[in-house]
Amino acid sequence: MLFRSKPVRIIVPFAAAGGSDIMARSLAQALTNATGQQFIVENRPGANALIGTEAVAKAAGDGYTLLLTTNIFTINPWLYSNVPFNVERDFAPVTLAGSTPNLLAIHPSIPARSLKELIALAKAQPGQLTIAAAGIGTPSHLAAELLKQSAKIDLLVVQYKGTGSTLNDLVGGQVAMSFGTLAGLAPFVKSGRVRALAISGPKRAPTMPEIPTAAETLPGFDLLTWYGVFAPVGTPRDIVMRLNAEIVKILQRDDVKQRLAADGAEPVANTPAQFAEYIKTEIARWAPVVKASGAQPE
Repeated sequence: MLFRSKPVRIIVPFAAAGGSDIMARSLAQALTNATGQQFIVENRPGANALIGTEAVAKAAGDGYTLLLTTNIFTINPWLYSNVPFNVERDFAPVTLAGSTPNLLAIHPSIPARSLKELIALAKAQPGQLTIAAAGIGTPSHLAAELLKQSAKIDLLVVQYKGTGSTLNDLVGGQVAMSFGTLAGLAPFVKSGRVRALAISGPKRAPTMPEIPTAAETLPGFDLLTWYGVFAPVGTPRDIVMRLNAEIVKILQRDDVKQRLAADGAEPVANTPAQFAEYIKTEIARWAPVVKASGAQPE
């Protein structure tokens, strides 16, 4: 940022082509254009995002290494007893770049046309309805657990290794329902191959205004997949603040907003201090949900 001897790496602890990767590549290109400093994305998936996240935790705080991650950052501390870093002490929050709600969709063979009807059906058939999750600790998994706990229903959570396989089995009718991204599910909703029941966020989605929020049936239900940027602890404050200013400027551009909206996401772009407080809230929030779920890493 303030020096250009080598590229800045944005490490994404997930495989390419997911929401976090798309966000990272959009920011990397825009930051390169805006600053003249080269920003490149490096995917380091594995161990439920622990591998890539640890790499940033152990990197020098010199401004040349950044992390772009999701909710898993605040969920892993409750899933693992030996996380090789401390999410609050080993990172310098830069900004909460954006967030997107998830969509609860069911296979059309399930006789429910609203979340209320689905809850009633689940209560009549405890433990029989299946809900797909894209891996332990992922937003789709936590949304499933939150639904079970909020509605006081017993669903059978089926774990997959990624969103692609959950979507395939949902469309194919091998599982009854799943939470997924708006962008991923929208084509199947429009074609009638799945039925959309509820949005997981606090407000209806502009791209699907006819779909009610889960909170309209279950007050207080709120789950967003968020995308945040971090630097290693010790990164000079002037670099963190410059990064924040540049990213906020990018996220306020109309073309970027439109690109994010096409994926059902919207920019947040808060300050490092606000993001740090948000992380504390998220860490505390997921502790009881993970504990009640009994989830254990594979």
